[in-house]
Amino acid sequence: PLIFHCCHQIYWNIFKFVLIDALILLSVPAPRRLRFKVLSSSKLLISWKEPKGDFDSYLFLYNSVPGGQQREIIVSKSDTKVLITDFNPSKDYIVSVSAVSGTVQSRPLQGRYKVDQFVCRTEAIADIVILVDGSWSIGRLNFRLVRMFLENLVDAFDVGIDKTRIGLAQYSGDPRIEWHLNAYSTKDAVIDAVRNLPYKGGNTLTGLALNFILENCFKPESGSREGLPKIGILITDGKSQDDVIPPAESLRNAGIELFAIGVKNADENELQSIASPPEDTHVYNVADFNVMNSIVEGLTRTVCEQVVQQDKEIKQMSEHTAETVGAPLELVTSEVTAQNFRVSWSPAPGKVEKYRVVYYAARGGEPHEAVVDGSETSVVLGHLSSLTEYQLAVFAVYANEASEALRGSETTLALPSVTGLQLLDVTHSTMKATWASVEGASGYMLLYGPLIEDGQLNEKEIKLPDAVTQLELQGLNPQTEYTVTVYAMYGDEASDPMTSQETTLPLNPPSNLQFSDITHKSAHISWDPAFPAVKGYRIMWVKTDGLVMEEVMVGNVNSYDLGNLMSLTEYSVAISALYSEGQSEPLTDGFTTTPVPGPLNLRSTDVSTDSFLVIWDHSANDIVLYRLSWAPSTGGDTKEVVLSGSNNRYVLTGLNPSTEYEVLLTAVFKDESESDTISVTETTCTFLSLTMHKSLVRQAVRNLQLSDETIESLEASWEMNNPYVENYRISYFGDNHKEETLLVPGGQRRAVLRSLLSDTQYKVTVTPVYTDGQDGISTSALGATLPLLSPGNLRISEEWYNRFKVTWDPPQSLTVGYRIVYQPVYVPEPMLETTVGEDVNSVVLVNLLPGAEYNVQLTASYPTGDSEPLLVNAKTLFLGVSGLSTYQVRPDSMCVQWQPIRQASLYRVSIHSPLNGQKQEVTLGSGASRQCFYDLTPSSQYQISVRTGMQDTEGPSVSITDMTSPTEPPTTEPPPTIPPPKEVCKEAKADLVFLVDGSWSIGDENFMKITRFLHSTVGSLDLIGSDGTQVAIAQFSDDARTEFQLSSHSNKEALLEAIQKISYKGGNTKTGRAIKHVKESIFSSEAGARRGVPKVLVVLTDGRSQDDVNKVSKEMQMDGYIIFAIGFADADYGELVNIASKPSDRHVFFVDDLDAVKKIEEQLITFVCEAATATCPSVLMSGNTIAGFRMMGKFGLVEKEYSTIPGVSLEPGSFNSFPSYRLHRDALVSQPTKYLHPEGLPSDYTISMMLRLLPETPQEPFALWEILNQSNEPLVGLILDNSGKTLTFFNHNFKGEFQTVTFEGNEIKKLFHGSFHKLHVTVSKTSVKVVLDCSAVGEKSVNAAGNITTDGVEILGRMVRSRGRRDSSAPFQLQMFDIICSTSWASRDKCCELPALVRKSYRTPTQPSSSLLIRGPQGPVGDAGLPGPPGPPGPQGPSGLSIHGPPVRLHLLACCVHKNSAVLNVRGALKSSFHQGDVQSQAAVRAIARQVCEQLIQSHLSRYNSILNQIPVQSSASVRTVPGPPGEPGRRGPPGPPGEQGPTGRPGFPGTNGQSGRPGDRGGKRRRSTELLIVLTLQIYDVCPIINMHQIGSRMKLWGFH
Repeated sequence: PLIFHCCHQIYWNIFKFVLIDALILLSVPAPRRLRFKVLSSSKLLISWKEPKGDFDSYLFLYNSVPGGQQREIIVSKSDTKVLITDFNPSKDYIVSVSAVSGTVQSRPLQGRYKVDQFVCRTEAIADIVILVDGSWSIGRLNFRLVRMFLENLVDAFDVGIDKTRIGLAQYSGDPRIEWHLNAYSTKDAVIDAVRNLPYKGGNTLTGLALNFILENCFKPESGSREGLPKIGILITDGKSQDDVIPPAESLRNAGIELFAIGVKNADENELQSIASPPEDTHVYNVADFNVMNSIVEGLTRTVCEQVVQQDKEIKQMSEHTAETVGAPLELVTSEVTAQNFRVSWSPAPGKVEKYRVVYYAARGGEPHEAVVDGSETSVVLGHLSSLTEYQLAVFAVYANEASEALRGSETTLALPSVTGLQLLDVTHSTMKATWASVEGASGYMLLYGPLIEDGQLNEKEIKLPDAVTQLELQGLNPQTEYTVTVYAMYGDEASDPMTSQETTLPLNPPSNLQFSDITHKSAHISWDPAFPAVKGYRIMWVKTDGLVMEEVMVGNVNSYDLGNLMSLTEYSVAISALYSEGQSEPLTDGFTTTPVPGPLNLRSTDVSTDSFLVIWDHSANDIVLYRLSWAPSTGGDTKEVVLSGSNNRYVLTGLNPSTEYEVLLTAVFKDESESDTISVTETTCTFLSLTMHKSLVRQAVRNLQLSDETIESLEASWEMNNPYVENYRISYFGDNHKEETLLVPGGQRRAVLRSLLSDTQYKVTVTPVYTDGQDGISTSALGATLPLLSPGNLRISEEWYNRFKVTWDPPQSLTVGYRIVYQPVYVPEPMLETTVGEDVNSVVLVNLLPGAEYNVQLTASYPTGDSEPLLVNAKTLFLGVSGLSTYQVRPDSMCVQWQPIRQASLYRVSIHSPLNGQKQEVTLGSGASRQCFYDLTPSSQYQISVRTGMQDTEGPSVSITDMTSPTEPPTTEPPPTIPPPKEVCKEAKADLVFLVDGSWSIGDENFMKITRFLHSTVGSLDLIGSDGTQVAIAQFSDDARTEFQLSSHSNKEALLEAIQKISYKGGNTKTGRAIKHVKESIFSSEAGARRGVPKVLVVLTDGRSQDDVNKVSKEMQMDGYIIFAIGFADADYGELVNIASKPSDRHVFFVDDLDAVKKIEEQLITFVCEAATATCPSVLMSGNTIAGFRMMGKFGLVEKEYSTIPGVSLEPGSFNSFPSYRLHRDALVSQPTKYLHPEGLPSDYTISMMLRLLPETPQEPFALWEILNQSNEPLVGLILDNSGKTLTFFNHNFKGEFQTVTFEGNEIKKLFHGSFHKLHVTVSKTSVKVVLDCSAVGEKSVNAAGNITTDGVEILGRMVRSRGRRDSSAPFQLQMFDIICSTSWASRDKCCELPALVRKSYRTPTQPSSSLLIRGPQGPVGDAGLPGPPGPPGPQGPSGLSIHGPPVRLHLLACCVHKNSAVLNVRGALKSSFHQGDVQSQAAVRAIARQVCEQLIQSHLSRYNSILNQIPVQSSASVRTVPGPPGEPGRRGPPGPPGEQGPTGRPGFPGTNGQSGRPGDRGGKRRRSTELLIVLTLQIYDVCPIINMHQIGSRMKLWGFH
């Protein structure tokens, strides 16, 4: 019973637990509907439907069968799918998904995904080589389908280094190995290589390719193994251009089983002759590329079966070898440094004679090997490159064979780099660089240069010994940011760079500008001197409202007198200090001249009953006239007289007795300005009778004047000489001031009136009192006390972040000082006050808040009070960054960037989350412009603030708010950080420059969009660096700034990071100057530009340029540069057309705004990469961009370079205006082939030459042009035989056989007659055609050519017999040499350069042809020609005046237009518009035309190109004649009404003179003149056909026509 009870209890407990678990499982809902979807060969998407009910997350489990391990992923509630990125189609996948709530899981949703694709699971292994046709007929799109087919084919086999190996070769005109059998050790690696297989392009030489894989692929050194089945698989789309039967038979005889797969246009008979029997299992032919995958399973199954069959046969035939053979084991590397490491292994079995260690750099390195004795098991590999991965293979070498390789890899360490780089002791022209010593370095290399280049400054390089760790850099530019980079050198190898930046100090300007002795025409200025090294000063002054600025240069002084000024005028003055390095920033201030002074001390004397004399003193020496007038004070006629400026007295006559007269006097100056008028009153005498019976004259005082005005006193003075006057009574009164009286003795002539009110007019009366107690005649005068004057012209200058300068003009009245009160306007800060003395007129207010607006009040202090305040608002500079923006926003991190401030000493950057309170803060140095914050919370809002510090001042914070991104959906691998390359760009190799508009119209936001566009576009490229595409970026506004050079970055990651760091520049739009900067400073060998690769420029702009773009753009197009122009917003489409290469529909892009740039990105990338992958570069010919080579420029036979080539001189060509080059005897002009044709010659091309043989040209054969290989053996060329009068073309066919074709006969003999001839040799896959002087000579068949090697040279004029080291060359003249990548060029060329053809085309009965000839040197006598039969006379033609052609459009840009109907119809139509009586006018016009033609021909016209460059191009015409792309959606509507006008700012210094305006329309008889002009133009064109319409247009513009 006890046992039963115990067991019962145990069972009941178990039942309870099971029941509870079941209930819990039922409480958490389970996911539903599990689904599988294959996205690609390596990606499997698994999704399910969300369960009904509450849960927290999902638990996802999956396992691959066979051999896989179970993996676990926690998936958020919002996600219902998982992407498996390591999907293997050959395996099954078991999946389980459970919903999780807390610690409880739901019932799992389970499923199994099984792939039905055939997989070769045999134990037999093989070596499989795939041969892929990469000819032009495949095309890039179809080649993508070929890659997919190859991927499925590879996926069916178990690939590995010890399993089945797969190699691949691609062929067209010449085959190449894409990878060997032993290149990859895993299937994934092979599939990845298939996906990145580049498209080759070329001819279809299948036989050559089959022979190539036999010799190169099935070899032990290529990974082929003995005793294993060998399989070859050919994929082609067309019939071969060579024989395929012998090489296919050789492959089959070597034991290689061949499969042939044909697509589309493949020849089935040819496929059957290639493949191994039986044909039904070894030959496959499909109708198109998109159905290739339908044969994958059948092909792989057959190949698998044949591998098994071959394996059995090989094992049956093989015999056991007595000797034990095996590979070494356990490869180990140790003692790794930057330049060497040790390789060790375990011994191989058997008797090993030696070990062979092969090692090479994983990326493009050449193999090296080390051999050690069989008793050794390690070796040290030295002289390696730092930070480089090396592939290793160790072979055991026996007496008769070698083992399989033991493989591995190791990466060397980086070279120790420089640390502790500091830039100290900075002055305006020097700084000292110091760094820590690096152990083991053999020396140091220091590079330094300005960060902003101006096109002339290059980065300088200095090499230093290892003992030197500091260097003073001298001769620097002031106020320039320099980048200093230091490398540690280890022999010829350099470490990673250490870079620092510092800005030199600006040139010190003068300070404390003061003005004194200010008059109406002069002023004295003084200043505190600048540095002792100052050479002098430049002083500029201008009237504030004036346009003409005056300036003077003075020596090392500190004061100067300004003269010839205008009175009562405000002047602005600027002073700059002059140094040997340049001039400083100007110190500016202003002053106002005083009014012109009036005459002084006007007074009267010699008074009688009818006259008195007035006298005055001169106030200035530049008075030219005085205007004197007088009249009775009580009214009456006014008399006036004008006196010379030298007079100072005048007698007034004809006056009435006992009458008071008022006399007015005004001074007139040279500038016609007039002074204030001064006055004096005088009374004429009267007669009185005294008791003594004598006559006593009672007089009035004379020349009563009120002077020495102050704010509280006046001084009265007068003249009178009368002994009978006992005293004088002075009475005075004014507004609000009662009349007062003052009595002075009779001997006193002046009195001071005190205790007066300020700014009050007073009337002062002086009455003489005689000895008899009677009053004489009273005299009165008016005067006024001075007001409490305020200072004038209050102004602010020298604004800084924490200070500004307040300056004013002193009042005319004397003060006791000034009081300045200032307070921030919008910040609650107390009011501050400062006072200065009466002799100060400026003060610097310090310790202010940065970026704050202040209200400043200035009052003048007087003994009786203060003047009215003078007000002005001033603002300190904002001490804060601009352009603050976030980037690289991720779930747990966020970065911020800004435009730095040059004067900043530090930045305090903080990030704060208002939700969770998370906060970080960091202090950065002055050169920082970006900062990243990590460990953030996903989907959270953060505020990032940047405070700028400058010495002891910190500015306000500038903030931006952004949100971190949500957590990304789970995946089995992290997303790629570097964009993958696009298919079209995988073969790109070019020098690519982006020129980006950084003007003010772009703005910060749009500039960020531009950098994103650059990041996306550059991310589409594949290989970055000297072996692929080099990229440089320049930004332009007023000038161009190179952001980084072509050679700056050698990998995509560093390049994309540099793009993110580009800062916005700002300024005007000078596109032409920027394009010139790119041409001269970036596309140069010093900046990393390479010879022989396409040079591509992409220009992005949003507006019309403020300078000329046509000249430099045309020069670059002529030089072979490929230019793309992208315009947006307000860009000028016509200007884009002028900038870009032709045709415009391929090179010009236009979008409405930067948000729409994505629409053109794909097409732009395609066109750019196609230009970068072209075998032939683009050149400009006949106004269009075509593929070809400008051979004259490549050989240096141009005007700028020919003088550097020995044995070459410049001479007139077929016309005097055309240059040609004489190659003297033994000149041997040559260039390396890799610079001229780095990718070889195209399959079809035309050789175009303009040449002339000389009397001294030898009779022996010589090569006009030929290409030699490294062994000095000719590969291709043209040979002239002067004795046999033949032309021979030679090359090597696709089999490597030498072939020649020779042309002879009467037509070819013309080439040897000593004049200039135009020679075209057209070479195609099947024939060679010769065209001489635009007439066909003959055509002969040849075999398709093989490609050339590029390790030799190309030579002009080499003698055929000189095949040794001492070559010699023939003399001849060469005017033109091009190779055009087309066979149609000879039929399109017009031979405009030949005088004979021009003369023949344009000869008229009234014009002897000799009038057009230019005499050259006499040539040898030619062969006599056959007499031709006389032709019958032609019928009488109708009169030209009676023919009216239809209206036509005259094309003015043709090079060589014959007398076609268009010209005749235009001429006829115009002539018919004249009256019949105009015959004499027409004859006169024709005579003028003939003179113009003769002048144009004989004057050289400063060379043809310079004429073209002077022709102005009207953009509007360009827009009308070039079709544009489809338009974008319409722009926004018109702006709203303008706001209120702001206050007028202080006038600045006047700008430079503007450009001259266009001339006005010609007056009178315009229609008649226009008709005559057009007829004159056509007559010139008729008389002078070698002058094109550009030249006529230029000369017409000189005559005033437009």
